[in-house]
Amino acid sequence: MSKNVSYTALLEGVEEIAERAGEAINEVYQRADADVTYKDDKSPLTAADLASHEVLKAGLADLAPEIPTLSEEGKATGYEERRSWHRFWLVDPLDGTKEFIKRNGEFTVNVALVEDGVPVLGIVHAPTLGRTYGATCGGAWRRDGGGERCPIRASGTGAEALVVVASRSHAGPELTAFLEAMPEHSLRSMGSSLKLCLVAEGAADVYPRIGPTMEWDTGAAHAVVLGAGGRVLDLEGEPLAYNKENLLNPYFIVLGERPVPWREALAATK
Repeated sequence: MSKNVSYTALLEGVEEIAERAGEAINEVYQRADADVTYKDDKSPLTAADLASHEVLKAGLADLAPEIPTLSEEGKATGYEERRSWHRFWLVDPLDGTKEFIKRNGEFTVNVALVEDGVPVLGIVHAPTLGRTYGATCGGAWRRDGGGERCPIRASGTGAEALVVVASRSHAGPELTAFLEAMPEHSLRSMGSSLKLCLVAEGAADVYPRIGPTMEWDTGAAHAVVLGAGGRVLDLEGEPLAYNKENLLNPYFIVLGERPVPWREALAATK
């Protein structure tokens, strides 16, 4: 990245590109047929994923041609090449394809700038909800529709009982056991990377992800959590890292500022 290009300028550019990708998604979303196919791993793929990918690929190349891009829907880049990347774009053109197919609006466009394994800038745009989250290491915000950016903080809900956010489409027995070991709490379900953003804005206290995700699923929202003062940790308590040889994330927990006895709950499930 050129020394005279600030994170703020990049963030504004990424936000505009993500919104254009969201418009491409909504064009498909408004059609009766989502053109669903399936990848080799049985995960769904729609025309909207591909349309968004093309917008993001071209837009990011114009914005910062010197920064390589790793996208879920792009050509796979081997680790022998990636390992030398000090900085790269990490992109999920449509996170929450299952939510897109269910037509509940809980899907997002995710773009993160990763530097030395850490997401330092992120945009999470939910086109159907008209909601965007953005962050750099200097802070995080939420914007609804054409409104102003409102700063957010992972301050916790302040409710007497914890508020736990969990996946709408990926609940399993390990998560059930974890939740049973947690203290009194209410459960909020949400799709896509919006779950991390709920912790970032203080609408939830904790998000346990006891299930598989890929780096592009989390990078942008991880940046939002960090900008809002929260943490994303693996189950050993270490920060989630990016540009690994294997792009599969370990299980992880998203925490705001409120103390949560997640280690004790995890231990009780073993």
